Amino acid sequence: MSALEIKDVEHIAELARLELTEGEKHLFQQQLSAILNYVEQLQEVDTETVEPTYTVLPINTVLRDDVVEFGLTREAALANTEEKEAGMFRVKAILED
Repeated sequence: MSALEIKDVEHIAELARLELTEGEKHLFQQQLSAILNYVEQLQEVDTETVEPTYTVLPINTVLRDDVVEFGLTREAALANTEEKEAGMFRVKAILED
């Protein structure tokens, strides 16, 4: 049986940039441990004689003609924004560590 430790949950939360309360850490420890236990059970199933299944749906590639169509003009694209500069959208810089 696999059981995650609190430090494992804290590490996963850090990777996901989540701030968890102590109660949430314990809850997720139980839930994630249950998931790992279920996956361990699946590993025990004998699949030697099972053919790989890549898809259960019939493979039909639907193709369409590649036709050039013109999209919005620059003026139409910028029509609904107040934040524009030099013919472009003006957005705030988003920089993080």
